[in-house]
Amino acid sequence: MKDDKLDSFIQLLYQTHKAEWEATPKIRACVGWLSDLFEFLFPNNHANKLSIYGGHLKKNQIDLENILLSYLDPKDIDVEGAVIAFYDSLNEIYQDLRHDASMIYEKDPAATSVHEVIVSYPGFYAIAVYRIAHQLTRLAIPILPRILSEHAHGKTGVDIHPKAEIGVPFCIDHGTGIVIGATSIIGKHVTIYQGVTLGAAQVSKDLSETKRHPTVGDNVVIYARSTILGGRTLIGHHSVIGGSVFLTKSVEPFSHVFNTHQLRIEVKEGLQ
Repeated sequence: MKDDKLDSFIQLLYQTHKAEWEATPKIRACVGWLSDLFEFLFPNNHANKLSIYGGHLKKNQIDLENILLSYLDPKDIDVEGAVIAFYDSLNEIYQDLRHDASMIYEKDPAATSVHEVIVSYPGFYAIAVYRIAHQLTRLAIPILPRILSEHAHGKTGVDIHPKAEIGVPFCIDHGTGIVIGATSIIGKHVTIYQGVTLGAAQVSKDLSETKRHPTVGDNVVIYARSTILGGRTLIGHHSVIGGSVFLTKSVEPFSHVFNTHQLRIEVKEGLQ
């Protein structure tokens, strides 16, 4: 590309994206804020003074306020009020996450402690980021929740839209490949394994304000690689959805749904 064409192209990019740059928080700042918040909630190092915790939290509050001020028109949102409301909800978020971690520990025979779940399980990390991002969404803060959820998606392979409604406690086992759409509703004591999709039966922009994703009742287990689609699809409480099921219709409570294909194993003589 010649210099004059390159300069024109650079100018085009700059003018096209200038407004978007000004309206978008810096991803590094958002991820840094999230990491500091997670470290405050679940510290890896022992703080020998209570004041250290208080200082950590105060800095985190200031960082969130700066993120919001960096891209939000004050006329569109009460930044100070949103920051106060978020940190007022932090104890509830923390208690919910402790319940989530305990359920993962109880469900996974390989887990040796709740602490192990918190510091090393990708499923727990995905849930933690979801609960933080969901609270920001409830406060009508744009963009930031999606930045956080996509950061968790990249780290864990679990894609949870921050607008989804997920009860407490919630267990993700293994996690890679899970997709939970924006209008999904998930009850309490639900366990989901890797590769599960709670998706929309139709993908169309004019359906953005409609219920497009399934509702899952309390005490449901959904095994690996199952796909459940549709806003009218309801999985009744205490149901079990087996692996590799494709489901687009509702099932009653206490249902067991499994594939009907059969696995055939033959051992040829002389090859044992």
